Amino acid sequence: MNLLTFWNCISILFLVFAFFFYSHTYPSTSSLMAEQSSKSIYDFTVKRVCSVLPKFLGQAWLIFELLILLLLLIRQWYLTAWMKFFFLIIYFCFWCELYLQDIRGNEVSLNDYSGKVILIVNVASQCGLTQTNYKELNALYDKYKNQGFEILAFPCNQFAGQEPGNNEEIQEVVCTRFKAEFPIFDKVEVNGKNAAPLYKFLKEQKGGIFGDGIKWNFTKFLVNKEGKVVERYAPTTSPLKIEKDIEKLLQS
Repeated sequence: MNLLTFWNCISILFLVFAFFFYSHTYPSTSSLMAEQSSKSIYDFTVKRVCSVLPKFLGQAWLIFELLILLLLLIRQWYLTAWMKFFFLIIYFCFWCELYLQDIRGNEVSLNDYSGKVILIVNVASQCGLTQTNYKELNALYDKYKNQGFEILAFPCNQFAGQEPGNNEEIQEVVCTRFKAEFPIFDKVEVNGKNAAPLYKFLKEQKGGIFGDGIKWNFTKFLVNKEGKVVERYAPTTSPLKIEKDIEKLLQS
């Protein structure tokens, strides 16, 4: 009987923890909107479950906790507690920090760029803007990379299918044809329900003139040393026209 009481106590503790964890993992919309204005990309933490599975998974977990608790309290079936441990382990296997993935499949943390001025660009290999943008991005990178400037390029195929290749093909084109030395990341979507979490965040911080959606290849976001998104530039904005803004942030 003492053993059964022990498992009841354990179950109650797990339930309390689940409520606490869920409430802190999924803040209310109003509080989320209030926080977004002061967030930096370095505060921006994404969990694998959030990006892969919908929010109801968290709700389902709480329901599961309640059902298990009822079984323990009413039927005194202490073996159910072992099931709780099993599912708890599986659940937390999903909850680990989501890193960005570069073009080679390596995981990269945004914190690696902390203290740097960053230009984030969605790129494509077959766009009319490709040649000019890569040429000028390379020029900016060569000039300022030793002064704390970084360019993060994200291939995207959502605009007229102008980035159709896989990661290996994209890497070959970017590094061989366009001679890019700045970091190239995994191919992503920047609009829609499957948009990369980073791009959802960027669009929330700096919306466009006709809605927040990315309009075309080579939309650019400028981020300061503290990780705040300070400016958004249209696809047609030449990278060299951003140079003065970059210099100001580097000197600040």
